[in-house]
Amino acid sequence: MGVFPPVTVLPHFHSQNFLALQQDQFDIVERHTQWGLDLMEKYVKFVKERTEIEQSYAKQLRNLVKKHLPKRTAREDLESKFCQYQAFLQVVKELNDFAGQREVVAENLLTRICLELAKYSQELKQERKLYLQEGRRAQQQLENTFKQLENSKRKFERDCREAEKAVLTAEKLDQDINATKADVEKAKQQANLRSHMAEDSKNEYASCLQKFNHNQSQFYFLEMPQIFNKLQEMDERRTQRLKEGYSIFSETEQQVMPIIGKCLEGMKAAADVVDEKNDSQVLIELHKSGFERPGDMDFEDFSQPINRTSSDSSLGTPRGTLDGRLDPRLLGKNKGKRWPFSRKNKTVITEDFSHLPPEQRRKKLQQKIEERNRELQKEIDQRDALNKMKDVYQKTPQMGDPSSLEPKISETLGNIERLRLEIQKCEAWLADAENRMLSNRPDTVTRYSRHLDHASSLNNNNCSHEKDSPETTHSDESQDTLNQAIYTEFDEDFEEDLVSPIGTCVALYQFEGSSEGTISMMEGEELSLMEEDKGDGWTRVRRSKGGEGYVPTSYLRVNVN
Repeated sequence: MGVFPPVTVLPHFHSQNFLALQQDQFDIVERHTQWGLDLMEKYVKFVKERTEIEQSYAKQLRNLVKKHLPKRTAREDLESKFCQYQAFLQVVKELNDFAGQREVVAENLLTRICLELAKYSQELKQERKLYLQEGRRAQQQLENTFKQLENSKRKFERDCREAEKAVLTAEKLDQDINATKADVEKAKQQANLRSHMAEDSKNEYASCLQKFNHNQSQFYFLEMPQIFNKLQEMDERRTQRLKEGYSIFSETEQQVMPIIGKCLEGMKAAADVVDEKNDSQVLIELHKSGFERPGDMDFEDFSQPINRTSSDSSLGTPRGTLDGRLDPRLLGKNKGKRWPFSRKNKTVITEDFSHLPPEQRRKKLQQKIEERNRELQKEIDQRDALNKMKDVYQKTPQMGDPSSLEPKISETLGNIERLRLEIQKCEAWLADAENRMLSNRPDTVTRYSRHLDHASSLNNNNCSHEKDSPETTHSDESQDTLNQAIYTEFDEDFEEDLVSPIGTCVALYQFEGSSEGTISMMEGEELSLMEEDKGDGWTRVRRSKGGEGYVPTSYLRVNVN
């Protein structure tokens, strides 16, 4: 059975040589069992290094996840509305779970292989040492018995030769006529003594031989087979445990594969939910302003005084100053009409968010109302808790003084009242913002029709003027007619806006108009309403002392005619 040979006594084989052969086989078994233990320790070291690699890999993945997982900020709350950012966060979270599974692999390899096999290896070393000691002790005992046998054999052989020599000497003296009777008797006594000694040596040799044969039989048929069997059984158990260790190495990986597969499926699912159209719509919803689309820009003809002809027609000098120059007030008002393009210059920030576009204002107000409601609920919970604590103190005075809670209760009640007033105020602003958004929806169809009528009118004027003015060239007449027609239409718009206020309003608060296009007003001042709020939070007014400009709508009490 491999290096564990059956012990069989070979015929005509000297015992000493067989002992040497037996010693060689025992050494082979000793070396093989030591090699098996070394292999187990080598495998434990291999798995331990693999565990360190897994732990390092998991740690690096954890650090990567920690680096890219966001901290809760207002910007990230805004980014989290996009499905592509949500998918990224999901991928990072799935990677974090994946790192956790690598840690599980490392832990299982360490506990189920490294620690257990290392402990079992120490136990096998102690067991092997005991079996080897038994084998050496049996070998030493057999060798000692063999030495005694050899000594008794040599002594028996020597005594036999001496006895034979003494007998021959006695017989020789007995036949010698010259020998005395005393010498003959002495030789016979010496021969008898040597014969007895030889007999004793023979008996001793026989006893030693019997003892050696018994010990040798015990050694080869009982002791050494038992020791070899123990070593064989021990080595097979070691091989079996090493086999299990090899299996655990792969099973540990297989156990986490379903979870790792789910992590990968989660990453794939996160990628599948990304919708570019949805993200575009989210961006629109987050940042749409609610502004009405601007109308056509007014044409400002600075060359009109130069190109004006002496003929008196419907395309004459535009209304303005007597010398033909445009009224600066009209220029200022016309510039104010284009205010939405320069709104970034306005730096006025109001409490009701009227400085924001309508849609953004509505969202800000809703967000503020939600925040105040959360704060209110927290204060209400704190009030209820303080009242309960006060009741406990009143029923059990030794637990505390009820009056010590009064300042905190009063402070909480004040906070509750303040938050309720703020919520009411914000709800009123929100209702106003929503009403304005509904009332200021752009009439795109009407504006487009007006634009077509305006273009048609310009074409008709061009044709008519070309026929009525033959003195000038074709190109000059067309350009002059176009300028006069455009300017005449704009002039009518200016005249209508200048002389026709659409209502009155009263300033609720003082306002310093420091930005471009704004105007200052005093608290309680009565103003003429020239243009309603278009959804941007600003209203155009005219002061009684002269001067027009924009003021915050929330600062006014408006009365439309």
